[in-house]
Amino acid sequence: MSSSPLLEGLPPIADRQARLLILGNMPSVMSLAAGQYYGNPRNAFWRIISELFDVTADAPYAQRTEELRRHGIAVWDVLKHCRRIGSLDSAVEPGSMVANDFASFFAAHRGIRRVFFNGAAAEGNYARLVHTQTDVDYFRLPSTSPAQTMRYADKLSAWRVIAGS
Repeated sequence: MSSSPLLEGLPPIADRQARLLILGNMPSVMSLAAGQYYGNPRNAFWRIISELFDVTADAPYAQRTEELRRHGIAVWDVLKHCRRIGSLDSAVEPGSMVANDFASFFAAHRGIRRVFFNGAAAEGNYARLVHTQTDVDYFRLPSTSPAQTMRYADKLSAWRVIAGS
């Protein structure tokens, strides 16, 4: 029996007009506590999205998520449940991982043609846990997490690929 808490992810940010999906692995402790994706102010996600899509990075969360929807961007995580102490993807207990229901998600969001993984953990866990057949193109981007020590300018440069999607 594990002493790690069972964590439950957040619902997706998405509407029927979504054309691209950004997938993280599992929200951080700060994000789960706030009930917001990328709630750690040191995470570069909102700053990058702000530069690429004219989303106001410091606007209230509800406004930022509405701006994402307006741009056809959906956000979710690979994992629905897992056990983990802290926020690092490397701390997730492998046997505790349960993936979100991507078959239902893609059936409800038929306009999504591209999925962008926010880091290697999201890509690896999706490949290992999700067995949904889709007609979607997949791309891995560097993680926006502060644990990913890549320079911000390099992260931003790599993430520019989503602006044309």
